[in-house]
Amino acid sequence: MATEESPRRRISSPDKSGRSSSTSLMENLLGLLRIRVKRGVNLAVRDVRSSDPYVVIKMNRQKLKTRVIKKDVNPEWNEDLTLSVTDPNHPIQLTVYDHDTFSKDDKMGDAEFEIKSYIDALRMNLSGLPSGTVVTRIQPSRQNCLSEESCITWTEGKMIQDLCLRLRNVECGEVEIQLQWIDLPGSKGL
Repeated sequence: MATEESPRRRISSPDKSGRSSSTSLMENLLGLLRIRVKRGVNLAVRDVRSSDPYVVIKMNRQKLKTRVIKKDVNPEWNEDLTLSVTDPNHPIQLTVYDHDTFSKDDKMGDAEFEIKSYIDALRMNLSGLPSGTVVTRIQPSRQNCLSEESCITWTEGKMIQDLCLRLRNVECGEVEIQLQWIDLPGSKGL
């Protein structure tokens, strides 16, 4: 005798056509993480006198990228990239590349950052704080790519984290980003 399981518990089972139907993304989705890629500072030169940089952000199987800024080692992207977050323990990889027309794009350094502290701050449910209140400070260390202290701040009704990431595997360069959470109706939530 077959027992009927709740759709929230079902990971994968055959449907009437015999195909496997996986758990919907919404059942595992905590929410969306908006990453504003603000700017690059003192990025490495990969062409004759400059570079044509762009940023790639990866988390699990998601991969997003900014537009290319031509001939600029101090580019200003101010571009929002949005990731679906199902597990806040997964680190996020950021890689800067130099766009080349006739050859493979050159890597201009990479960084990795965690969002666990940011998610922990969100879970505190601190609505009603004065705008500009610093909730948590994260210091640069050998275990992270921060080039300076990162503050998680309650700003205009939203939890924001500003990060300045020092690029690894390259002679110089930093990338400034900002994190903001987006709750999604129908998702699992925090």
